[in-house]
Amino acid sequence: MESTRQSSRGRTPGGRPNPIDVHVGSRLRLRRTLMGLSQEALGEALGLTFQQIQKYERGANRIGASRLFDLSRALEVPVEYFYDEMSADVMAASPRHMVRATEEPAPQRIDPMSKRETLDLVRTYYKIGDLNVRKRVYELARALAVHTGGRREA
Repeated sequence: MESTRQSSRGRTPGGRPNPIDVHVGSRLRLRRTLMGLSQEALGEALGLTFQQIQKYERGANRIGASRLFDLSRALEVPVEYFYDEMSADVMAASPRHMVRATEEPAPQRIDPMSKRETLDLVRTYYKIGDLNVRKRVYELARALAVHTGGRREA
C-alpha cells in the first residue's frame, strides 16, 4: 500500500495533477507573463529548462519548497502569492484530503486571469501614460460590463 501512495502522491485518484499544484502553476504563469518573461528566461534565471517551467505551470510537476522560494524571489512576489485566490474546492484537494477521497473533484472553471487576452489587456492598459485617459478607459470598461449585464464571452 505504501508504494502505491508514493507513486500517486499528490495526484487525484484518477491520476491527474492535484488542483492545488495546478493553481500554483497558473499563478506562476500569470506572474511570469505579467512581468514579460518567457519560460526560457525564467528557466535560465533559475538554472532550469523552459520545459521544467512549462511542467510547473501546468501542474504536471509539483514545486518543492526551495524551488517555490526561488520562484518568489525571481518573480518579486512573496511565496503566499502562489496561493492567493485559491477557491475552497481547490483547498479541499490537498493531498491529506485526497487520501480519503473516493470521487474526482469537480472540474475547475477557467480563471480569466490565466487567459492570454486578459494579460495582454492588463499590460496594454498600464502602457497608457496619461492617468486621466487610463481612468476613462477603466470607467468605459466598467460601464460596458454593467450595460451588457456582466455577461462573459467565451
